[in-house]
Amino acid sequence: MLAEMLRGCGLRVGVYTSPHLMNIRERIVVDGNVISENEFARAVYAVKAVANRARVPEPTYFEVLTAAAFRYFAERKVDIAVVETGLGGRLDATNVIMPDVVGLTSISYDHMAQLGSTLESIAREKAGVIKKGVPVISAPQRQNVKDVFVEVADSLSAPLRFADEEVDFSYRFEFSRDAGRHARICVTTPNSRFEHVHVPLLGEHQAINCNVALRMLDILKGRGLPIDDQRAVAGLANVRLPGRMQIIREEPRILVDGAHNAASIDALMRAIGQNITYDSMVVIFGCHKDKDVAGMIRRIQLGADKVIFTTAGTARSAEPAELAAEYMEVSGKIAQVAKDLEEAMQIATAAVSREDIICITGSFYLVAEAMRKYTTKTS
Repeated sequence: MLAEMLRGCGLRVGVYTSPHLMNIRERIVVDGNVISENEFARAVYAVKAVANRARVPEPTYFEVLTAAAFRYFAERKVDIAVVETGLGGRLDATNVIMPDVVGLTSISYDHMAQLGSTLESIAREKAGVIKKGVPVISAPQRQNVKDVFVEVADSLSAPLRFADEEVDFSYRFEFSRDAGRHARICVTTPNSRFEHVHVPLLGEHQAINCNVALRMLDILKGRGLPIDDQRAVAGLANVRLPGRMQIIREEPRILVDGAHNAASIDALMRAIGQNITYDSMVVIFGCHKDKDVAGMIRRIQLGADKVIFTTAGTARSAEPAELAAEYMEVSGKIAQVAKDLEEAMQIATAAVSREDIICITGSFYLVAEAMRKYTTKTS
């Protein structure tokens, strides 16, 4: 959302994100265009040459991609880059940069093997992206997370603001024939007043994320970037987020979402309830075993009428039978098991009618497989 608002103002914008869905090159984008195969190969080869000259240990997969992205952004002379951390923050390869503004989205349990088993430890790793004197905008946080962010920001004299504090912010859901169900937000920032902004992505959590993006935009405006509020808001219409609340087929109706922790599953279930009309929902779920499996399973049962567990399609996948056993213990409901996505879809399609929906979630790997196999050309 931030990148598209900056592009709307005529800036050349680089975007670096992870993971990718269908192609590794999706991670590196300039002005809405994915890096070409030739440019990607050239960037990676340049990183290899530098690593060899420097005589450093072999860089990691993510370090190579990050260096390649930064080189490409410099080569294309971007005015500004929107860079997403890969895992955590403090030790993430992206953390070599000195940003103009830092954005922190909602913190929840994820990557616990690397970041720690408590929200406080995860928050401290995430707070590693905060730099001395650099403004920070955070989404609303639980008090224990908030305390960590305040402590770290204070120690670095970094101005920290929470998106729901010190400004007027509100949102509402509405329906129109052109836009369907959507949210609109109003937020007054130190430099701007945004009224009834159409949030381009579905879900209450995206309304909150849009507020964070607008607050970050406001800071960049205050730092001298040529930001025009109307052009920036118009840029939101260009936001696309494949693999998030995406309907990939209508008959049967298939929705995919890469939610892969308890908080994102919770947000997904609420977003579907708020924005999608259906009689019954069948959830096909697969995840990695290093995730907060118990937390995700508790959230799934709140929205699913039927659950089919399968693999996430990688060596790190949790065993479907173990997932089903935990689900049945927690919910008291029966679940089914499938050896792969294809078998899961056979079970699901036999169980749904025209007014029902199949939701595939739990892992971006599983979502990518679903998109390759089941996306219709018109979706």
